[in-house]
Amino acid sequence: MKISATKIFALVMFLGFFWTEVSAQSTYQSPPKSIADLVNAPNTPSVRFSKNGDWMLMMERADNPSIEMLSQPELKIAGMRINPATSGPSREIGIENIKIKKTQSGEEIQITGLPSQPSMGGMSLSHDEKYMAFTQTEADGISLWLVDLNTYSAKKLTDKIVNDVYGNSILWTPDNKLLVKAVNPNRGAIPIKPSAPSGPIIQETTGDAAPSRTYQDLLENSYDETLFAYFMDSQLMEIDLDGNKKPIGPTGMIKSMDLSPDGSYLIVDLIKKPFSYLVPASRFPYDVEIWSKDGKKIKELAQIPLDENRPTGFDATVTGPRYISWRADKPAVLYWVEAQDGGDARVEMEEREIVYTLAAPFAGTKQKLATSAYRFAGIDWSDDSFAIMSERWSSSRKDMRSVINPSDPSQAKQVIIDRSSDDLYNDPGDPVLVENEFGENELLRKGDLVYMTSPGGSPEGNMPYLSTFNIKNKEENILWRSQAPYYERVAKVLNDDASEFITIKESTDIQPNYWLVNTKKRIAPQQITYFENPYESIKGIQKQLVTYERNDGLNLSAVIYTPEGFEPGKDAPLPVLMWAYPREYKSKEVASQVRGSQYAFTRVSSGSPLFWVTRGYAIMDRTEMPIVGEGDKEPNDYFIDQLVANAEAAIDEIVELGIGDRNRIAVGGHSYGAFMTANLLSHTNLFAAGIARSGAYNRTLTPFGFQYEQRTYWEAPEVYFNMSPFSFAHKVETPILLLHGQADNNSGTFPIQSERYYNALKGHGATARLVFLPNESHGYAAKESINHMLWEMDNWLEKYVKNKNELERAK
Repeated sequence: MKISATKIFALVMFLGFFWTEVSAQSTYQSPPKSIADLVNAPNTPSVRFSKNGDWMLMMERADNPSIEMLSQPELKIAGMRINPATSGPSREIGIENIKIKKTQSGEEIQITGLPSQPSMGGMSLSHDEKYMAFTQTEADGISLWLVDLNTYSAKKLTDKIVNDVYGNSILWTPDNKLLVKAVNPNRGAIPIKPSAPSGPIIQETTGDAAPSRTYQDLLENSYDETLFAYFMDSQLMEIDLDGNKKPIGPTGMIKSMDLSPDGSYLIVDLIKKPFSYLVPASRFPYDVEIWSKDGKKIKELAQIPLDENRPTGFDATVTGPRYISWRADKPAVLYWVEAQDGGDARVEMEEREIVYTLAAPFAGTKQKLATSAYRFAGIDWSDDSFAIMSERWSSSRKDMRSVINPSDPSQAKQVIIDRSSDDLYNDPGDPVLVENEFGENELLRKGDLVYMTSPGGSPEGNMPYLSTFNIKNKEENILWRSQAPYYERVAKVLNDDASEFITIKESTDIQPNYWLVNTKKRIAPQQITYFENPYESIKGIQKQLVTYERNDGLNLSAVIYTPEGFEPGKDAPLPVLMWAYPREYKSKEVASQVRGSQYAFTRVSSGSPLFWVTRGYAIMDRTEMPIVGEGDKEPNDYFIDQLVANAEAAIDEIVELGIGDRNRIAVGGHSYGAFMTANLLSHTNLFAAGIARSGAYNRTLTPFGFQYEQRTYWEAPEVYFNMSPFSFAHKVETPILLLHGQADNNSGTFPIQSERYYNALKGHGATARLVFLPNESHGYAAKESINHMLWEMDNWLEKYVKNKNELERAK
C-alpha cells in the first residue's frame, strides 16, 4: 500500500508538534495553566476538636515540598526511610501554622511564638487540655515545643533530642509531664561505613518454610545492622513544663511505649537481635516489658520472636501475645490476644484466639477474658459489665462484633453484628467513642443502646447517619441522617444523648465545612468554619452518579464529570478519561452495591483524573471494576473475563448517554489501577490509550500473594501467569504511558516492575513511554514531580485520545 508524500509530511508535522519537545527534554515540565492552577490550589486546614467540642485546633499544612527537599540524604534500612541528620522520618510534610477556633462564637485565635521556619508534627494535648506539645523538625534534629492554651503562646521546651525514627515519641502523663523518646545522649557519632566489606553476606535456611511478601529497603549487610541499631538507640525522658529532663529507665532500641490510663505504668517494646534481611523492623524480635512510671522494670510480659516464618495467607498471624494494650476503662489492666492455631489460618478450630487480661501489679497469672473463632480485631470498652469485641476473617470478608461481660468471662459472648465487611447497605457503622476520666476512648451508650455512626450505604450512594443500636433486638433507631443534595457526616458527638454534635457538610461545589447541629432545640444548624472553595475554576462542572449493568446482570456504577455547559445529545461527544481501581468480592449482591456519594465535594488531589475536565474531557471516575468469586471459587480465577466485561459495560454506558466518543476513550489508574490498565490493553482494543502509574506487571515477582490473592505462585501458577500483563506484552496494540516513582517502596510495586514491562513492550514493538520520577515513592510528593506527571499525562491524552482522529487521518 502506497502512502502519499502529503500524508507522510502531515504525519511528520503532527508527530513533531507533539513530541519534538518530549523526546528532547530532560528537565521538569509544567502542565497547561488550567491544570497548574488546580494542583497549586491552597490546602484546607486539618482540624482536631477539644474533648467537649468547645474549641477546635486548626492546622495549616505546608504545600508539597520541592524536589530539592525530597532529594536530601535518606537512609533506607529495615523497611524504614530515615533522615540521618534529624533521626526522624525523611518524607514528612510538616504543619506550618496553628490556630484555635471557638466553636460557639467563631472567634479565631492565632498561636504566637511558633518556630520561625515551622515544620511541626506530633500534636498532642494534655489530659486537662491546658497544654499542647508538638515536635519541630529542623535541619539537624527534632526539638520539643509546648503551647500554653490559656495564653495561646508557644515556646521551645527542649533542644533537638527527639528520636522519631520509629513508633510514637510523645506521651502526656496525668500530672502534665511529658514522656519523650529521645536520642540516647551517649549514642555518639554515626558509624562510618567500612572501606571494604569484612566478608560475604550469607543467609541460610534450614527447612522451615518462610513465605514472605516482597519488601523494599531491607537490611542488606552488617553495616546496615549497625546503622539500624544506632538510629533506634533511645532513652525515655520525663520532661516538665519548664523543660527540665529526667531519664526514665535504661536505654535501648525502643519500638513503642504506652502509658497506663492512671499514669502509673508503661508498656515498653524493645527490639533485639537477631535482625532480619527478609522482613522489615516491624517483624524483628522484641521484648515487651512493664515499667513503673519512674522506669523500673516490673515484669517481662512477653518475648516476641523474629517473625520470618509466618504461614501463608492474609489471615495468618504470629504466635504469642499480640495487641498488647491497656483497658481504657481501668487504671492499669492489660489485655492481649494469643492465637491457638499457631497463626495458621488453615487449621480448623472453634477457639482460634483467646483474649487474656492481667491487672496491676502484674504478679498474678493471666485471666481468660474471651475467645474468638476468627482473628481478633480489637475491643471497645465501656465498663466491667460491657465491652464490644471485634473479629474478622479476610478470606470470607467476615466482620463480627459481640458484647462481652469483662466481669464474668464465663458468660457467653452475644453476637450483635455478623456481616460481610464489603456489604455497605447493611453496615450499622462503628460505635461512637468519647473520652473518659483517664483521657481514653470508651463507648457512648445508654444501657442496651450503643450510639453508632454509619456511612449509610444505599442504591443512591452513601447517606451517612447517626443512630442508636439496640444490642438486644439488633434494631437501629436513626437519630439523624444526611440529606440530598449534601453529603454530611458526624465528626464529633458533644453530649450524652447525641442530640448535639458537629458535622462535616459538603456538596458537589461547596467545600467541606464544620457545622454545629442540635436535634432537640428548634434552631438551625450553625456553621463553624468558612473554608473557601480552592477550585473556583471548576465550580460549574457537572457531576452525576450513573448505574448500569454488566453483561451478566451485575449492577455497576461510576461518577461522571463533564465540562460546564456541556449538553449530551446537543454537543458532540467528548474524549473520555476512565479512572478505576479493581476490587475483589465474594458475593455478586455485595459487588453490585453503589459506593461513594454523588454529593461529595469535587476535591482535586494531585493524583486525581479531574484535571482533564478543564481540557474538554469527560471524566469517568470511581468506575467500578468488581471481580467476583463466590463459594469455593476465588475472584482472581475470573479476573480477565470480568475486568473486560466491566470495561465494556462502562464504555457502553458513557457512549449511550451521549457523553463519550467510543473512539476516544483512555483508561488509567494508580497502583492496582495501573495493573488493571495494563491488563485491559493486553486483552482488548477498547481504548485509545492507557496511563499506568506505579503498578506491578509481573505477578511472579510477588509470589507469596498480592492484593486479595492469598494463594502462592506455586499453588496457582496459571493465575499468576494469566493475570500478569508482562505475559501478554506481545498483544498490546494500544499506546501506554508508564509512570513510576524511582524510590517506590510499596510492597510489590518496585520500580523494576515498570522497567521490565517497558522492555517487554519495546521488544514487541508496542507504543509505550516510561517515565521514572527521581526520589519519589509510591505516591508522588515533590511539586516538580507532580507537575511533570500531569504534563506527561496531558501530552499523552492530547495526542492519542483527543486528537486520535487527526492522527489516524494523518496516517
